[in-house]
Amino acid sequence: MNTAADIKDTGFEQELAQHIVTALNMEINPAGIDPLAPLYGDAGLGIDSIDVLEISLVITKQYGVQLRSDDENNVRIFSSLRNLANHVQQYRIK
Repeated sequence: MNTAADIKDTGFEQELAQHIVTALNMEINPAGIDPLAPLYGDAGLGIDSIDVLEISLVITKQYGVQLRSDDENNVRIFSSLRNLANHVQQYRIK
């Protein structure tokens, strides 16, 4: 379901995808990451819990958004690049 807070411009999604690829030393083109595909697990990008921690550190440094490992919303936040981008945009302070 789309809300008014959803990102219409994929520019930020691509910026975030670049941070993910760089942080995880992935050898993929960030533009090739489907914004609606799962980030976590075997489907989609295939990141694991350690990768989530690495991504969280980058997001905190770049955007000032604190992502906690005990946040009950992490499954939703990290479910796709679009959801992650929406969350960062909503809470960013940088």
